[in-house]
Order: sequence, then structure tokens, then C-alpha cells
Amino acid sequence: MSEKRVFEAEDIEKNKVLSAVAYLLFFIPLLAAPDSKYGKFHANQGLLNLILAIAGGIILGFIPIIGWMLLPLFNLAILALDIYGAYNAYTGKAIEMPLYGHIEIIK
Repeated sequence: MSEKRVFEAEDIEKNKVLSAVAYLLFFIPLLAAPDSKYGKFHANQGLLNLILAIAGGIILGFIPIIGWMLLPLFNLAILALDIYGAYNAYTGKAIEMPLYGHIEIIK
């Protein structure tokens, strides 16, 4: 279940565009706004999506035929998660990704 976190309004307003970009390049908010807790939250979520995409792509790539057929659907699901995260970041929301969003790699 996704959990919503609360951050300072000034931090959100100042860093929401950078936070949305984190779903394309997770490290951008870390470089551009290293003190932003909001940016770090979305950078972490973007990194989790990247790890899921790489691991899922490798696993499905090794499974003959069925894995290869599922890979495009998996990639669409990752794209949907990235769009969901970027939209939430840009609109000032901090909602964790379903199932794995609670994992905290970037603190």
C-alpha cells in the first residue's frame, strides 16, 4: 500500500520540477538540490524504478519466449510507474510507489 509523506511547502514548491525529472535521471535532484528532502524522496523512488526496470528486464530476457513476450508489457508498466511518479512530484505529492516504495536507499 502506498504511503503519503508530508514535506515543507517551500521545499515542494522550489523543487517539484527537479523532483519530477528524478523519474528520468534519479540523481538530478541530488546534484541540483542536495538539501531538499522532497527531492531526495523522489530521487529514491526514481532509483527504485530504475532498479526494478533493470532487474525485471534481465530476468524476463533470460526466460525464452514467454519472458520475451512479457518484456514489452513490463516496460510499459515501468513507463506508467515513471509517469505516475513524475506527475505526483510535479503536483506536490509524495506518494510511495506501490509494493516497493517503502524501501529507502537514498536517505
